[in-house]
Amino acid sequence: MPHTAEWKVRLHLFEDDEGATKAHVVLDTGTTELTGHGTAHRHPADRNVPEIGDELAAGRAMRELAQQLLDMAERDIEGVGASRPSTRQTVGWRL
Repeated sequence: MPHTAEWKVRLHLFEDDEGATKAHVVLDTGTTELTGHGTAHRHPADRNVPEIGDELAAGRAMRELAQQLLDMAERDIEGVGASRPSTRQTVGWRL
């Protein structure tokens, strides 16, 4: 049976008073809301290129969110009685 879902993602980027770029990402699945945070600090000797700080902070926030999703999926897999594989398997639910 086909399954379709729509999850909403909001990504907020801002710079704090010390010049660090911060990212806050929120994933809303309709039943669960997860958040991730990321920060980027420019070295004082580097050129000020805001896009780079945005990319780094956003990427780090999304990486944290991705890890939360993988951890949640692992718990759900174990919750339905599937054992956690000790190595990567070629069939079934893989993480």
